[in-house]
Amino acid sequence: MAPKLSSPLFTWLILLTLSLIFLYSKILFLYPSSPTKPHPPIPCNLFNGHWVSDPNRIPIYDETCPFHRNAWNCLRNQRDNMGRINSWKWVPEKCELPRIDPLGFLGLMRNKRIGFVGDSLNENFLASFLCVLRVGDLGAKKWKRKGAWRGAFFPKFNVTVAYHRAVLLSKYEWQPKESTVPNRDGLEGIYRVDVDIPANDWADIIGFYDVLVFNTGHWWGYDKFPKEKPLVFYKAGRPIVPPLQMLDGLKVVLDNTVSYIQKEFPKSTLKFWRLQSPRHFYGGEWNQNGSCLFNELLRNSSSTCGLIPATMDEFRADAHPAIWLGKKDAVAIWGQDCMHWCLPGVQTHGSTSCHN
Repeated sequence: MAPKLSSPLFTWLILLTLSLIFLYSKILFLYPSSPTKPHPPIPCNLFNGHWVSDPNRIPIYDETCPFHRNAWNCLRNQRDNMGRINSWKWVPEKCELPRIDPLGFLGLMRNKRIGFVGDSLNENFLASFLCVLRVGDLGAKKWKRKGAWRGAFFPKFNVTVAYHRAVLLSKYEWQPKESTVPNRDGLEGIYRVDVDIPANDWADIIGFYDVLVFNTGHWWGYDKFPKEKPLVFYKAGRPIVPPLQMLDGLKVVLDNTVSYIQKEFPKSTLKFWRLQSPRHFYGGEWNQNGSCLFNELLRNSSSTCGLIPATMDEFRADAHPAIWLGKKDAVAIWGQDCMHWCLPGVQTHGSTSCHN
């Protein structure tokens, strides 16, 4: 089983990153849509709360949204218990969390561009985010430029939202072992990671987006890069000496990525980091027959969450696609999906938190 990120590293990441939850409030401050009377700030931690069942709750979008990814479209894939999965709503302890207003958000972001850079957890959020925003502009069209893997343009508001796939953030490439090199320890080759060079998919977006949301994390495990195909870290074109272990390499990549962003991107660009969301594989990893066939939420002793955004999702082991992936042979090939979230589902709550 792949090792998980250590507690010290989680602490370091938390100190390094900004929560996506403040996206809307920050933008509201910088780009007010109309003059408003000032209101005194109300202390509110949106992530200190609990899940409450609301049988009358209806998802804001359905399986017909054109921005779905097939494996995450749990309504179309007829995943069991989707009605129950979407009946839960997140209720903060000391404040209201109104439902997201797509029209209001698009109006606030008129003539702006929002970019997401990172792994498929960012893509998972983006797919839900696009479907939510489409409710406010049914004329939304698919958009793939500047190296984006997927995105949408909302013509009524001239808003662009897109995702750039860069699972390690830094540039990396496969280098097979030369046939003349003796076979030691079963090494098949290496993945060279240039910690000071951004991945090609987001190398050309400097100055293009008004808001950027970065993430990485789930690819940093030995299930993705086993000892036969390890990550080897380079800087300034040379191998880093002594060689870095994987999680030390992650820290160096994050350090260099932050430095690059601060140096190259305009100060006017809002930049955020999403924290790593939980995975709920039980009985093994994704490639070891791990499962997440749950009908109920996970519980803790106090039913309250911590202060980082990822903890809101910790209890939702019931809300992954699991075996309902849209293709008959998908589970046999890829295993259950206990990492991404069903759409609509938990990510819709993330969009609501973002809006508020």
